[in-house]
Amino acid sequence: MAGTAREAMTGSTECVGENETALDAARKMAQLSVGALPICGENHRLKGMITDRDIVVKVLAEGGDPTSVTAGSLGQGKPVTIGADDSLSEALRTMAEHKVRRLPVIDGHDLVGMLSQADLAKALPADQAGQLIQTISED
Repeated sequence: MAGTAREAMTGSTECVGENETALDAARKMAQLSVGALPICGENHRLKGMITDRDIVVKVLAEGGDPTSVTAGSLGQGKPVTIGADDSLSEALRTMAEHKVRRLPVIDGHDLVGMLSQADLAKALPADQAGQLIQTISED
């Protein structure tokens, strides 16, 4: 499979700051029509990922205050990433192995884009795209 993450990714990715609130993250997601955002530190380096589900399950359902819970406190563990010049085959393996639907794309230490399941599916032959979706969706 030819191509790199850089060629298939969505560029100009926006982050939510690690000190911004869950409410800030939710508003940014709504504005951008996305379900997840990278969490960036003061130096604009990737600190984690936050999803709309994180906000609902880890803040709202637990009675938390979305105006005081920080995005950084919701990003757990080291995010799964892909290098900008890594192959689409590697991206496919990474998504399937970690059962994630989106990968932050890193060039050195800088976040340069996001590679979603949809981005990858568009770049893959139909049989591999179907296999990707099935593998990621299995429990």
